[in-house]
Amino acid sequence: MRTSSPSRLSSRVRLGRLRLMQDLPVAQPMTAQPERVAGRVSSLLVYGIAGWSGYFVMSTELLAGRIVAPFFGGSIYVWGAVITVFMLALALGYLVGGRLSLRNPTRRRLGALLGIAALSALPIVLFGEPILESISESVPDPRYGTLLACVALFFLPTFLSGMVSPYAVRLLVTQASTSGASAGWLYFVSTFGSAAGTIITSFYLVLLLEVNQIVLIMVGLSLAIGALPLIARSSTP
Repeated sequence: MRTSSPSRLSSRVRLGRLRLMQDLPVAQPMTAQPERVAGRVSSLLVYGIAGWSGYFVMSTELLAGRIVAPFFGGSIYVWGAVITVFMLALALGYLVGGRLSLRNPTRRRLGALLGIAALSALPIVLFGEPILESISESVPDPRYGTLLACVALFFLPTFLSGMVSPYAVRLLVTQASTSGASAGWLYFVSTFGSAAGTIITSFYLVLLLEVNQIVLIMVGLSLAIGALPLIARSSTP
């Protein structure tokens, strides 16, 4: 009777363990999955929110120069300060919005971001004049006075608006193979909205309405657009 040597037995045992390990399922890392944006209407809603956010930011930036001009003038220093504050606020908003999109993103939260950004612009209307008067008296240099004034009034709404685009990208991207196309279309819509906000505000709105009226109208429209995901969600069976 032939018996297997210990070395052969140990090799068979190792081979059996390897086969068993190959058959076991591999645990995948847990990541927050975005709410599926199904259907053309849902996708258009996400694009629309991103486009309006771009409009809101650029229109507010143009109005910022008009708001601070009576206190600090309209020189290149003033516009440099305005643009700097808006760019920094957007950059930080993009960063935080991208991080926030990793935590169970939904269309309702995207709409809430737009609404909160709009509400944060109300102090421009309610407290803008006394804040600007106080800053202009404390910091007479138009360069640093404008920087401080823009941070006080415009940084928060611009920061929150900057969170919208990366959050919307996360909602639209469902496959890695189409992620570049989805991001490209969304930033096209957002930038197109910014261009529309620039033209409409500078060519028409400032000639027809007061600055505070324009801000209040944009706040109201932002709240209405931000509520659309909630309405669409409640109307679906």
